[in-house]
Amino acid sequence: MSYTFEYIDIILLAMIAGFIFLRLRGILGKKTGFDENINSSFPHEVPETKSSPVLNAETFDDAAKKDFLNGAKIAYESIITSFSKGDLKTIKNLLDKNVYDQFDEAIKDKKERNVTSETTFIGINSAEIKEHTQNKNMLEVTVEFVSEIISCIKDKDNKVVSGDAQKVKKVLDTWKFTKDSTSKNPNWLIVDTQA
Repeated sequence: MSYTFEYIDIILLAMIAGFIFLRLRGILGKKTGFDENINSSFPHEVPETKSSPVLNAETFDDAAKKDFLNGAKIAYESIITSFSKGDLKTIKNLLDKNVYDQFDEAIKDKKERNVTSETTFIGINSAEIKEHTQNKNMLEVTVEFVSEIISCIKDKDNKVVSGDAQKVKKVLDTWKFTKDSTSKNPNWLIVDTQA
C-alpha cells in the first residue's frame, strides 16, 4: 500500500496548524510595546474609554461574547493541536502556570511510557459561554466546547494501544478563561480545562 496519502495528510495538517498559529497570533496579538487597535488583537474586548475599564461584566454584551467565542475557538483548536504534538512553546502565553504544568506533566508521562499520541482535529460543533463573572478586576468566562476529533495513542512499535486512528469521536470540554479587565494585554489565559 502506498504511503503517498499519509505524507499528503501530514503536509496538509502542518499547513493547517501553521495557518491556525498565524491566525491565533494575529487575533491574540504579540506584546511589542506598540499599542495597536485593541479590536484587531482580540476582538472580544470593548474599546477603552477614559472613564471606564476596557472590559467588565456589564460591557460583556452579546456582540462582545460573539467576538470572544471566535477567538476562544481558535485558541481551543490551537491548544488541542499543539498539546497533541507535545509542543507547548507556541501556546505557553495562553496557559496559566498550573494548566501549563499539567500539560507538561502529561507530555512527560507519555515520553516515559514511550507512547505517542496522534490527534486530527476535525472541527468545533459548538462553543457556548456557560458563565461569566467578575471578581474585582478579574473577568472569568467558562466555555463549553463540543468538537470532533480523531485520536489514538501508539506504542514504540506504532501499534494503536488506545483510541482509534480512523474513528471520529465527539469530545465535550469545559474551559475557563480569565483576564484582568484593566490590562492592555489582549491575551486571555486558560486557567482550567475539564473533559
